[in-house]
Parts: sequence; C-alpha cells; structure tokens
Amino acid sequence: MYDKPKRTEVISRPMVGEDCAALDLGGDLCVVTTDPITGSDDQTGFLGVNIACNDLASAGAEPLGLMVTILAPVGTEIEELENIMKQLKEASEIVNADIIGGHTEITDAVNRMVLSVTAIGKVKKGKLITTQGAKPGDDIILTNYAATEGTVILSYFFEDEFKREFGNEFVEESKRLLKNISVVKEGLLAATYGVTSMHDVTEGGVLGALWEISNASGYGVEVEINKIPILEHTRRICSFLKIDPLKLISSGCMIITTPNGNGLLQKLQQNDVKASIIGKITFSKECIIKDGDNHIKINIPESDELYKARSMKGLI
Repeated sequence: MYDKPKRTEVISRPMVGEDCAALDLGGDLCVVTTDPITGSDDQTGFLGVNIACNDLASAGAEPLGLMVTILAPVGTEIEELENIMKQLKEASEIVNADIIGGHTEITDAVNRMVLSVTAIGKVKKGKLITTQGAKPGDDIILTNYAATEGTVILSYFFEDEFKREFGNEFVEESKRLLKNISVVKEGLLAATYGVTSMHDVTEGGVLGALWEISNASGYGVEVEINKIPILEHTRRICSFLKIDPLKLISSGCMIITTPNGNGLLQKLQQNDVKASIIGKITFSKECIIKDGDNHIKINIPESDELYKARSMKGLI
C-alpha cells in the first residue's frame, strides 16, 4: 500500500511489525511512535507512557518527549482525569521523558476512557534498529517474563474474583508487576552491543511478536516452549481463565536477535536484566515453536487473549 516515502527526510515506511517511524532532520535521527491503551481500565497513564517508550527503545532510540490524547466518556469525574495525569507524570519521570503536549476531551464517541501516547525519541545515524533486520543463525533472546502486562491488567480487572481464588497477597503481588513494564533499559543496552533486530512484545503476546519478526525479516523462527520464562502468578491466572500466556499482551519483555546471544546475555545480566535464549532465526520461512517432539506452527496473530478473558467478567 505504501511505496517509497515522498519526503527525503522520511527514512522508514509503515509495515507489519515495525512500530516506529524515523526522520532525518539533520544530526541525530528523530524516531516517533504512537500507541493507544484500549485493553485496560486501570493504570492507563502508566501503561501508556511505558508502552510507547518501549517502542522507541526497540528501535534503539532514547525517549525525549510525549504527546498524550485522552478521550473520556460523558460523566467522567475530574478526579479520574487527575489520577491519569499523576500516572503519566510518574511514568514519564521514570523513563526520563517530558510530557510536551496533547489533547483532553469529554466525548460521547467513547463509552470508556481511551488514552493514546505519541512518543518522540532520538538515535544516532546508522544506529537505528528495526524488526526486519533479523538474520538466519541469530540467537533469539527474550528479556524478563512473558505476559507480565496481561497479568497486571487482569489482576486489576478481576481483582475480586482473583482474591477469592488466590488470596489478597497473590493479587497485590501481581498488581505490583506494573513496575516491571518498561524495557527501555534493556533496549538501550542492547542497541550498544550490536543486535540485528529488537521488538517489544505487546498485543498477541510472545507468539505474535515472533510471527511479526519472521514476517518483517522474511526468515523463519524456531523457538522452544520450555525456554520461554513465565512467572508462576501468570501461569496460575492463565490456567484459571483458560487462556494461553504466550498469546497474552506482554509489555515488560523484549525479543532481541543477535549473532552472539551468549555475549548479549552476559551484558544484560551484568546490568540486572533477566534474559533467556529461546531459539534461532532460520533460513526457512516457517515460524515454529517446539514442544518436546511436537513442532507447532505459529500463525498470524488473532485477537489477544486479554479480550477473551475480559469477556468472562461476571461469569466466574
């Protein structure tokens, strides 16, 4: 649909799996991304800032500024907006970026709060990382744990149900995982190491992100299911809701490809970032996850498991 950019300043074009755009304005490259928050009713400000800045980090770009749009339904109280503003401020301070503008509107076009964050960052020329850069033979690294974001969102959404099933302490521990949503640290660290691609894991979960890397690069992916780290809290929640944690929204982890996975693993671990080698990029066009002797094809991502879970509200 989109051909070569018309403007010489534009050095990237839209494609599946690429979340950032890059502009050459002289000096460093300007990197831009935008993300809405639609799957969560709680902590939307904190999630919005981190998810947008995670996109920048996956391009090797340092976050600088944030533009925020809030569409609130009729009847929204000022205290609700103030709470979101506090979340935005807290999150922006953590990632060292400034909120530089935006738009807030009360409208009957929405029936619940919708927040969208546009993040602006910078990266040196020649240092931009893309999803399509993965090469055959590369190790595939996953930082942190799969489905952390989904665990947090569901723990707020099903707070009462989970407290009955798992207890108060379990729910509070799950909600505190919100503080682990950012992958800016590992993204900027990995960018200095020499990686071929990076992709933050959001809707569609780890399997969706792997498919997008394969699709963008034109090469295959082969990973082992037992090497993908999942927290026990996540496993228990997903088992209770009968959903797949590998298809659950997963901000808080990043997929990185590099020819020398062990070297990057050491660098990340020296900087207190948990990371695991989970597979390889292959010459094949196939996207495969291995579960023992079973080889299962990873298909194009469908609706995130989060929405399947949300539909169970009132039924459990």
